[in-house]
Amino acid sequence: MPDDLRVNGWLVLPGSELHERFSRSSGPGGQSVNTADSRVELSFDVERSVALPGWARDRITERLAGRLAGGVLTVAASEQRSQLANRQGARARLAALLRDAVAPPQRPRVPTRPSRGANERRLEAKRNRAAVKRARRDRTDPELRRAEPGYSDGTLTTIASWVDLAITTTASVSGEGFSSRCGTCGGTQT
Repeated sequence: MPDDLRVNGWLVLPGSELHERFSRSSGPGGQSVNTADSRVELSFDVERSVALPGWARDRITERLAGRLAGGVLTVAASEQRSQLANRQGARARLAALLRDAVAPPQRPRVPTRPSRGANERRLEAKRNRAAVKRARRDRTDPELRRAEPGYSDGTLTTIASWVDLAITTTASVSGEGFSSRCGTCGGTQT
């Protein structure tokens, strides 16, 4: 395994600035469970590194502030049973952390308005969805039917027929023929 750690195309950390510590790993291990020091802690001193330019050091310190302890970044790996595999995993994890930390910041999003076509498609989808929901409604419930556009429950027609019935009934009872007083509103119809 090479001593130097390549983070990206321009940043290579010399092996002299990386410090590895080995300890016994917890978890399953079979016969060699308490005898092999397979857990690896890889440390890199960000504050005192000569390999980092000033701007990269500042960016790493700012972005990884929660992970630094005294300016030192530490990564642990104990997933594998072999020490070599854990060393490779810890180095890859440290390189990924530093690569993300020194990456340039993402450009801010420039807010844009939706196009007219996108707006029309959205409104058409809303109309289609409303039509589907309208078709699913219970047609026997008069409260739901009143909300439909173009719905007429015949209320005015029913009232008009009651008035005609009252006029006719009053006229036939009084014997005055067709000219009579309305029992509902008191008006005269001829």
